[in-house]
Amino acid sequence: MRQVAKSLSILALTLAFCQPLLAGTLDDVKARDQVRCGVNGEAPGLSFKDASGQWSGMDVDFCRAVAAAVLGSKDKVAFIPLTVAAAPAALAKGEVDLLARNFSWNLERDVTAGISFVGILLFDGQGFMVRRDTGVLSALELDGMKVCALEGSTSADHVRRYFDRHRMKLDLRLFPGIEAASKAYQAGDCQVLTSDHLQLHGLRAAMATGEEHRVLPEIISKEPLSPAVREGDGRWFDIVRWTLFVLIDAEELGIDSHNVKRAMGEAQASDTRLLLDVEGQVAKALGLDRDWVARVIGQVGNYGEIYARNLGDQSPLKVKRSFNALWNDGGLLYAPPPR
Repeated sequence: MRQVAKSLSILALTLAFCQPLLAGTLDDVKARDQVRCGVNGEAPGLSFKDASGQWSGMDVDFCRAVAAAVLGSKDKVAFIPLTVAAAPAALAKGEVDLLARNFSWNLERDVTAGISFVGILLFDGQGFMVRRDTGVLSALELDGMKVCALEGSTSADHVRRYFDRHRMKLDLRLFPGIEAASKAYQAGDCQVLTSDHLQLHGLRAAMATGEEHRVLPEIISKEPLSPAVREGDGRWFDIVRWTLFVLIDAEELGIDSHNVKRAMGEAQASDTRLLLDVEGQVAKALGLDRDWVARVIGQVGNYGEIYARNLGDQSPLKVKRSFNALWNDGGLLYAPPPR
């Protein structure tokens, strides 16, 4: 116990020294009693608003987790649809507090857009979808086909380089939103739709004739999808980053929405006590209530629960964890330990 208390004190002291003099976004969010989250809005499994006005998706649940941590309720969040092109400026101007919209973390955005990426929520990569009746089984068979892609995204550049590298002719059609690109593809204006692999699975699941379409096996790029915050607000950055890490570490430690309350009262292992912030010292450094971690896990679930209901076996998409499995299950998912 002495060692646990010492570790908590060191972590809390480190966080305190890293905070700016003004709380910034955290104060704004508390005063408003709402987290404004920039999302895609057109990507089933990631962020999508259905006909009844209900939001769902991996990105949506991450925003809810932040709201639970900061404001006590996962429902205290407003979802604001943003295009890829508009998202960085909306965040930098303060129109949203957080971006969680299947937004790829790359050098240019990280260095020049005035935003900070907090950590990888999903490991993804660009792929292709075609109609099954084309008989196409590989991206290497797409020579000369019309390809629909999203304007302002990295997809257009990746597909150009892929076709050039394999000496294939490309007829590229660009659209301002993924929904417009998908509609054009379904209408036959394009023979191929290209986007992030997970997004293609979501779009196919939302189609009335989804079984008539095939997502090809090739992944042609690295697309680490990360939530982002405004640059220069250290406390808000830490809150959003550690909300993500809590979700991942909770799954690894076997803490979920069903047992988190019991774990808070009975946990003996140092890693578990540190993660749950039983002593409340990290909460104090972050400017949050003592039970912030328990609220996140209790109201939203751990990473595995969130993935299962939005993308995995409990969802219509049924996408295998693959790269997004925990590191000790053969995947890439990894968060810093709480100790």
